[in-house]
Amino acid sequence: MLVGEEKTAQGNTTPPMGDEKISNKMSADIEAIVPTNDDYEALQHLESLRKQYGATWDSPDDPENPYNFSSTKKISFGIVMGLGSLVTLVAASVTAAALGDISRDLGLDPATAQISFSVYFLGLAFGPFPIAAISETNGRRNIWIASNVWFILWNSLSPVGYSKGLMIAGRFLAAAGASAGNTLTGPVMTDMFHEKDRGKSLAIAGLLPYLGPALGPIIGGLVSQLIAWPWLFYIVSILDTVVLVIGVLVLRETYTPVLLRRKAATLAQRDRDVIDGSSIAAPSPTTAGRWASWRDMLSRLRVNMLRPWHILVTRPVILLVTLNLGLAFGIYTLTLSTFAQLWVDRYGQSKLVSSLHYIAISIGITLGVQGGGRAMDWVYRRLRERDSAKNRTSAAGVGGKLPPGKPEYRVPHMIPGILLMPSGLFWYGWSAQYHYHWIVVDIGAAVFTIGSFTYSQALSAYILDEFKEYAASANAAIRVLSQVLGFVFPIFAPKLYSTLDYGWGNSVLAFIFIVLAFPVPACLWLWGDKLRAIGRQRIPDI
Repeated sequence: MLVGEEKTAQGNTTPPMGDEKISNKMSADIEAIVPTNDDYEALQHLESLRKQYGATWDSPDDPENPYNFSSTKKISFGIVMGLGSLVTLVAASVTAAALGDISRDLGLDPATAQISFSVYFLGLAFGPFPIAAISETNGRRNIWIASNVWFILWNSLSPVGYSKGLMIAGRFLAAAGASAGNTLTGPVMTDMFHEKDRGKSLAIAGLLPYLGPALGPIIGGLVSQLIAWPWLFYIVSILDTVVLVIGVLVLRETYTPVLLRRKAATLAQRDRDVIDGSSIAAPSPTTAGRWASWRDMLSRLRVNMLRPWHILVTRPVILLVTLNLGLAFGIYTLTLSTFAQLWVDRYGQSKLVSSLHYIAISIGITLGVQGGGRAMDWVYRRLRERDSAKNRTSAAGVGGKLPPGKPEYRVPHMIPGILLMPSGLFWYGWSAQYHYHWIVVDIGAAVFTIGSFTYSQALSAYILDEFKEYAASANAAIRVLSQVLGFVFPIFAPKLYSTLDYGWGNSVLAFIFIVLAFPVPACLWLWGDKLRAIGRQRIPDI
C-alpha cells in the first residue's frame, strides 16, 4: 500500500489494481450508507405523516401501507368494490323493462312512472355526502358495509304492499345506500394506486359494474315475463347480500389517515401498558378523556360533511367538471330509460328480446372503460416522458427520474370521448327513426356509450389526481349534479321523443353537448393548473 502511494506521488496516475478494488468497494459502501434523493424524499414523506397523524409507516416499503399491498390484494379489493357498483347499476336499470307492469299495478301515470324509475338517481345524488364524510372520518370499509345493509333493507321494502309512496321512497332510500359503490370505488383505488396507474386501477374496478346496464334490463325483462315483478327487487337484494358477505371477508381498510390514527392510538395504548407494568402510575382514561375523543371525532365528521359542499362552491375546476359529467350522465340515463321502449313500440319486440339490446350499451361501456383505462395510462406516461426530455438539465430530469405527473395529462384522453358521444347520438337517433336494421341502432348506441364513458372516465381521473386524500369528498361533489340530471332527464324523455322523434330528439341532445363540452379540453389543457389553484388553500382540513 505504501509503495503504491509512493508511485502515485511520483506522478504515476494509474493506481495499482489492488487499490482500485479497494476504492470501488469503498465507493459502493458509501453509496449503500448515504441515502439517495429518492430515499430522502420518502423519509421526508414518512416524517410529514408522523407529524400530521401521530404515527407513520415503519419504512417506505411497509406492507401495511396500502400503496404496498400485493397486486392480488389490490385486484381482489377492486373486484369486490366493482361488484358493489354492479349492484348499484343493476338496481338502477332493473325496472326499465317492467315499468309498464309496475305502472299498471300501482296505478301510475307515465310521468309518475318515470319518476319512480329516476328517483333512484336522486338518491344517488345525495347519498354520497354522508358516505364520503364518514369514510374520511372512520375509514372506507365500515361505511361500505353499513351502506350495503341499508340498501338491502330499503330495496326489499320497495315493492311491499304495492304502495306508490313506498315504492318511490324505498327507491330513493335504497339508492342512498347503493351510492357507496360509486362514491368509494374511485377513492379506494386511489388509496392503493399511484397516479401513473390511475387508468389501470379504474379499469380493474370497472371490469364488472358496467355489465349492470345490460344485466338490469335483461333480469327485468325475464322476471316480469315469467314471475311477478316484485321479485326484481328481491333478486337484487339477494345478489347484494352475497356481495356484502364477500366484502366482509375480503375487504380491509385502505384510507391512510384512518390507518395511521389507529396506529397512533395503538402505540399510545402500548405505552400506557408499559407504564402499567412499571412502578410509574399510569394515567387511566377518564370519562372526560373519552368524551374529548368523541368530540374530536364528531368535529372531524362535521368538517368532512361540509367539505364536499365547500369544494363544490370554492373550486371552479370542480364546477366545470361537474357540469360536464352531469350533462353526459343525464343524456346516458335518458337513453337508458327509453331504450327498451324503442324496441317494443317501433320494432314490435317482446320485453325479453327488447332487454337484450342493452348488451350493446354494456359492450360500449366495457370497451370505453377497459380499453380507455389502459390508453389513458399510456398517454399519461408518454406526456411525463416528454416533459422529462424537455427538462433534462433540471433536477427533475436527472438519473432517468420522471417529473411529477399532473391532472392535465388526462386531457388528451377526453378528446376521443367528446367526439364519439355526439356521433353515437346522431347514429342511434336517426337509424331508429328510419327503422334501420336493429344492428345499426345497436352499434350507434354502443358508439354513444363508448364516448360517454371514455369522457367521464378522463374527467373523474382528472379530479382524483387533484384531490387524492380528499377523493371521496371530491367524488361526492362532482356526482351530485350528475345524479340530479340523471333524475330529471328521464322525466322529459317521453315528451322529447313524442314531439321530435328519435332523430331530432337525439340531435338536440348532441348539439347541446357539443356547445357545452367541446371547449372543456382546451380550457383544462391551457388553464387547468390555474383553475386548480383557485381555492386550493381553502379546503377545510381535519
